[in-house]
Amino acid sequence: MSDDLSSGGTPDAGTPGGAAPDGGAPETGAPAGEGPTRVAGREPEDRLPARRAPAAPPASAERFSAPASAHATSGLTSARAAQIVRQSGNARWISFLGVTIVALFVIAYYFYETGLPYGLSQPRLDAQATVQQVQAVEEGYNLFEANCARCHGAQGQGGIGPVLNDQMKLFDHLNPTYIKNVLTVGGRYVCGNANSLMPVWADTNGGPLNYIQINDLIAFLRAPSTQTYEVLDPSLNEPVVGSDGKVETFQGWVDPSFKPDPSASPFPACWSGTAGGGTSSASSAPIPSGETVLNVTAVNIAFDTQALTVTAGQAFAIDFKNQDQPGTPHNIEIRAQDGTVIQTQPTIDGGQETTYQYNALAAGTYTFICKVHPIPQMTGTLTVK
Repeated sequence: MSDDLSSGGTPDAGTPGGAAPDGGAPETGAPAGEGPTRVAGREPEDRLPARRAPAAPPASAERFSAPASAHATSGLTSARAAQIVRQSGNARWISFLGVTIVALFVIAYYFYETGLPYGLSQPRLDAQATVQQVQAVEEGYNLFEANCARCHGAQGQGGIGPVLNDQMKLFDHLNPTYIKNVLTVGGRYVCGNANSLMPVWADTNGGPLNYIQINDLIAFLRAPSTQTYEVLDPSLNEPVVGSDGKVETFQGWVDPSFKPDPSASPFPACWSGTAGGGTSSASSAPIPSGETVLNVTAVNIAFDTQALTVTAGQAFAIDFKNQDQPGTPHNIEIRAQDGTVIQTQPTIDGGQETTYQYNALAAGTYTFICKVHPIPQMTGTLTVK
């Protein structure tokens, strides 16, 4: 480099003050002592490190347009143009009707699910729950008749087992949780009595009933007395039609309007007793002189006689002995042939004795029966002549 400088050579064009590489003169107007800032004939962009390839030409508009034949209007008559307009209008109307139908369906289905305002209709789920509850009660009735009535009575009035239809017990004591526990583990749940006659019913503990049947039985025991249910044939699951051509019905036991007296004592968790919620015994009144006295004994849930005879127009008495186990109440009720109760008497517990007095009856044939156990073994014929 020193040789070039000493021989009068010029610096490279890239250095300040150097000449242009193409031999051109430096740009004039530069201050003294400073190199030129621009070379004549070269634009600033020409001095970029690299140039990019030119961009592709823009796509033709024909790529995004229908072919010319699609826009051809040659041969389009007024009738054809009117038809096209009508078809377009029809398509819009069909679309509008479709949207309207879908909107109306959505609105109708919403109120079908949730119910109309102001209680004008019942929500679907609530209505279905009511139907399922009725079905559970009716199936629970058959389960009770087949498995429970022989001990607790057909109407829950008690017998070998305790009373179930007492409103005081149903008010709180016989709640769904308590009933489920008794059915699951048996009578030992009640008072811890391992020798209880109440067996286990839930199949989880070896019993015969599955959880659905347990729930159906609970639904029946807690069914309201204000509602009427149909008796279903267990094998066909169809309503049972009686001899009079009418469907047989039954009612629940729970009185929704029942409220215990404020001074009443609630049933304890451990409780047993006779029908009616207590240990009732009839008091014996003096027997008038000359009055006919009959003798009836109840043992093994059966009367020792099924036929009695008294004189028409005269009062009579029955000396009644209950020789069943304590907790098994009985009584003797007089009924007409059509089942109408003429004279009833209070129940006495097992091991007790009393004398029932009855008013004079007209000549005819009557029925004497235990209201707690209205079964053939505790039913007889009373002849008045």
